[in-house]
Amino acid sequence: MAVLIADNQDITRAGLMYILQQMGEDDVRQASDKAGMMALLADRKPTVVILDYTLFDINDADELLILADRYTQVWWLLFSEDLSLDFTRRLIASSPRVSVLLKESPLAEIRECIRQTRTGRRYICQRMAEMLLTAPVTEEKLNLTRTETEILKDIALGMTTREIAEKRFSSFHTINTHRKNIFRKLEVNNVHEATKYALRAGLVDSAEYYI
Repeated sequence: MAVLIADNQDITRAGLMYILQQMGEDDVRQASDKAGMMALLADRKPTVVILDYTLFDINDADELLILADRYTQVWWLLFSEDLSLDFTRRLIASSPRVSVLLKESPLAEIRECIRQTRTGRRYICQRMAEMLLTAPVTEEKLNLTRTETEILKDIALGMTTREIAEKRFSSFHTINTHRKNIFRKLEVNNVHEATKYALRAGLVDSAEYYI
């Protein structure tokens, strides 16, 4: 079975490639965007797709489930910094070919998840399983990941994309991608609308708020 690394971060692709080579995988492909991923899946070959959903141009769970229905020979391993709980629940309830692995997972768990997914078994990492059981109220309400919730608060406090990137030791591109995802999920069009949403959700106290 082939493995396709679908992630737009060079360091993540390089790290996964190293792990897969250590595991003896010899048919590994890479894609840095959705178009590249789709092109590599066109041959309908049985494939495990290791996908960072949060950094790819995929609109929502519905679109990912459509892809799962279209490519019945593909097993999806969602490998992201974090994922919203509603999104994760929807996927694992709708498709048995979706595994979930957070990037904070230890190396042994990353290897085990890849092994299990390659054999057609679903795997949910320990951290995500714990999060699904505890279900933070704010995250459920907003349908945002932990990172997106934190970034929304920073946006509401008047920080620029570059300032947020520096604060989180992330790239401008990564924060900008999160920002676009936040606006899409909340169905807002600008910073002012996003800030009002954050205020209503109680993420920011009105005394802290400024534009």
